[in-house]
Amino acid sequence: RTSGSREFRVSLNGLRLDQARREIRARLEVAGIESPELDARLLLGEVLRLDLTGLIAASARTLTADEAAALESVIRRRIDGEPVARILGHKEFWGLSFALSPATLVPRPDTETIVEAALDILKREGRANDALRIADIGTGSGAILLALLSELSNAHGIGTDINPDALSTAAHNATSLGLTERASFVECNYADTLHGPFDLIVSNPPYIPSRDINDLSIEVRAHDPRLALDGGADGLDAYRVIAPAALELLAPGGVIIFEIGQGQERDVAHLLTAAGLGPDVPVKPDLNGIPRAVIGRKPFI
Repeated sequence: RTSGSREFRVSLNGLRLDQARREIRARLEVAGIESPELDARLLLGEVLRLDLTGLIAASARTLTADEAAALESVIRRRIDGEPVARILGHKEFWGLSFALSPATLVPRPDTETIVEAALDILKREGRANDALRIADIGTGSGAILLALLSELSNAHGIGTDINPDALSTAAHNATSLGLTERASFVECNYADTLHGPFDLIVSNPPYIPSRDINDLSIEVRAHDPRLALDGGADGLDAYRVIAPAALELLAPGGVIIFEIGQGQERDVAHLLTAAGLGPDVPVKPDLNGIPRAVIGRKPFI
């Protein structure tokens, strides 16, 4: 080895688990992966089917040839830009585990802002225990809808998606989380086949301008479905469709919450206002302080 680069690569075969973890971390670090320590632990744990406690307990045991070969495969996939969540096949969101498929986005922590905003409003208005009807337009893995249902024990929801494979993944997640009795899914373009009234509509629609997609990180542009990213020339195509549809679908006083891309808050708020839906409250920022959730409301009268 040299201080600035690695002249050779240590074979994983026969390494102790603690040594293997350090070796994987070093390879990922050299490759410029942002979180090499975490990724190394997750990849090692996935191949060996061990959580953090299990990895620590078994740190002195050695890798077999088959385990080493499997690790080499997932390490290469990560270095080539495949997100860890895609390799694992699942991602945690709102403290829940969601299975993924090629038809779904990887749920991001930023999207939890939508769940937080919805729960804040419902709790503030004393409606969290009501028998609410929720629609999640463009549900993907079902993450937003199922996170909300996990918190709202009397609510029922429906998720829409144009991709049947995404809906299959969402239905699988509902089953895994024990929410099948309160969640259903329908194939359609945005809200085409929905019938109101709904108390709450949530949506994380495609919002990346078409010209910007090739500038996204390789984890996103090469592995997330383009259909779930491409928001048209200005990134606002989906909002133009969903906002006026929401006016017809919401009950009086019903709320719609959109996830938005950076810098889109004014344009999306304008579209909500033009549709007769607000905006209701100030835009809610994500954990990085970036405006992330735009909220509108149907008038009570």
